[in-house]
Amino acid sequence: MKILVTGGAGFIGSAVVRLAVRRGHEVVNLDALTYAANLENVASVSNSPLYSFEQADIRDREALDRVLDTHKPDAVMHLAAESHVDRSIDGPGAFIETNVTGTYNLLEAARAYWTRSGKPAGFRFHHISTDEVFGSLGETGQFTEETSYDPRSPYSASKAASDHLVRAWHETYGLPVVLTNCSNNYGPFHFPEKLVPVVILNALHGRPIPVYGDGGNVRDWLYVEDHADALLLVLEKGELGRSYNIGGENEAKNIDLVRTICAEMDRLCPENAPHDQLITFVTDRPGHDRRYAIDPDRIRNELGWRPSVTVEEGLRRTVEWYLENQDWWRPLLAREGVGQRLGKA
Repeated sequence: MKILVTGGAGFIGSAVVRLAVRRGHEVVNLDALTYAANLENVASVSNSPLYSFEQADIRDREALDRVLDTHKPDAVMHLAAESHVDRSIDGPGAFIETNVTGTYNLLEAARAYWTRSGKPAGFRFHHISTDEVFGSLGETGQFTEETSYDPRSPYSASKAASDHLVRAWHETYGLPVVLTNCSNNYGPFHFPEKLVPVVILNALHGRPIPVYGDGGNVRDWLYVEDHADALLLVLEKGELGRSYNIGGENEAKNIDLVRTICAEMDRLCPENAPHDQLITFVTDRPGHDRRYAIDPDRIRNELGWRPSVTVEEGLRRTVEWYLENQDWWRPLLAREGVGQRLGKA
């Protein structure tokens, strides 16, 4: 296939781009190159004849029309989004503009392109979203594809809105769509303002490792390369109009995840051990969801997919990658907001 990937210079998007090119797909990477994007994320495939790049913003409808008409993709994978909850608390407007209005623009551009092309049966619009749209779980239970939406942050509310738009464009206009909602991703190329890289880099530099609240918030951790594999599978074999929850089957409390990373740092940097002495509990962020957990039965039973990487193995790989790729992350530390406490509101 020829796939247009929006947000392909970001964390998850770049994993999709790299995997799709390796599998022989032709990929058009459309990215606005905002603060969290980095073309170094796709350097390993940038010289491939299967790869091309278009710098464009999904808020720019004319640019979207031009890119679609120029490249004529068989599918769109929509990953471009503002995604950091803390930043959404401080500046929700950018999340509405990108995640809601941008998704609307892309849907309309894709619908017009699909119509001009004669509505080919093989065309797909794959919208990639988050489990945060479902809100917060108690001590038990899991999110299914039928769980009612209950977003509790500006970020999750904007993603919930975009999910609803995609479903509406399928039901109203017949646009052939599939949707996925994933759990927390981690792995190589993760922008250094998110929890896992913050812990690794603060431990490396001997700085306090901040943990929100009591550290008891629970997340299901999904290795990013597993996620990319699942996304391509849903694009190719998912049922039109259907959504699929993608989880890592690796639930962990934040404090336990942090201690696991510290143990990996102790192994690899023993001269500064024990790193868990750097853990510092800080004031929780507003509206911090207590627990997320994915029920993966649909994607497992219908498409035969399960994650291949345990959280222990994935964290080991991730810590090793950050220690071996300092030339990648060091320039990013100077970007706006990185290293600062955001989202206190």
